[in-house]
Amino acid sequence: MEGLDALKKLREWSQTPVIVLSVRNSEQDKINLLDAGANDYITKPFGMGELLARMRAALRHSIPDTSDGVFSTANVSIDFSRRLVTKNGIELKLTPTEYSLLRFLAQHAGKVLTHNQIIHELWGPRSQPDMSYLRVYILQLRRKIEDDPSNPRLLITEPGVGYRLLSDD
Repeated sequence: MEGLDALKKLREWSQTPVIVLSVRNSEQDKINLLDAGANDYITKPFGMGELLARMRAALRHSIPDTSDGVFSTANVSIDFSRRLVTKNGIELKLTPTEYSLLRFLAQHAGKVLTHNQIIHELWGPRSQPDMSYLRVYILQLRRKIEDDPSNPRLLITEPGVGYRLLSDD
């Protein structure tokens, strides 16, 4: 599989920062990969210091752009820097997987995320798409963030597709 094909496949389900390391130095190769979603392109030979600096820059740019590091919708707030979730000002106790799920949904608030996108984000690209695990975590999360989990107003099911966390926007 060529790097361009691998990058296109990756971008179908993830926004993980990608730095292309290549011996190819033609302008068109660089343009094709950057247009396909690469965050940076570096040609060999390169110094380890330069690579590490580019990695730090890519990671800085991948952090959600929230001025105060807080996402709020309805009566739920997520403080990303403190890993703190509150509902009506009261701290919620979330498992690591519940928090990762809520964080991922919040980072894409208002957008439908497919079952596979969520599964790959939580359990990795090699995980088997088992909807039953995802449904269990969605239910647990709804019990904690929704006023009426059986009639959700924040964490919405998009039948046959995935889930959406509504935003105030």
